[in-house]
Amino acid sequence: MWSMSVPWWEFVVRGVVVYSFLLVFLRLTGRRQTGQYAPADLVLLLILSNAVQNSMNAGDNSLIGGLVSAATLMSCHMLLAHLTFWSPRLARLVEGRPQVLVQAGRLDATLMRKQLLTPDDVAAALRAGGCLHLHEVERATIESNGTITVVLRSTGRNAEVGL
Repeated sequence: MWSMSVPWWEFVVRGVVVYSFLLVFLRLTGRRQTGQYAPADLVLLLILSNAVQNSMNAGDNSLIGGLVSAATLMSCHMLLAHLTFWSPRLARLVEGRPQVLVQAGRLDATLMRKQLLTPDDVAAALRAGGCLHLHEVERATIESNGTITVVLRSTGRNAEVGL
């Protein structure tokens, strides 16, 4: 329980490598996957966590090894949060930028395809934002966290919805 089969620093190196790999992989899969998890997205994350477990712990099942791995992942996450706070350029690289999906009632079909959004996805997000027709939308933006913010033409009220 207390003795590790590999040195503590190997857990740290493995944790940093796996964290970095998953961060890049999940960033490349697009914004839609980070907004609100569909059942398939949740299954993917659960399987991913199981798949990378052995690459992080090198087969070591000790308590100390697990704690070192967990501390490494939390440290990576906190370090990334600090770095993206102080570096807007890094934040854009890691988190992406908001993109306008609808402007003055006109839908950007290219962005829709790029983000793998179906017409039903967009319609559902707009309904959740309080409108039934595209012409009612002044602006709809896909935020960097995957939500769609809708600004209606007539009332100017804002709504944020997950997609």
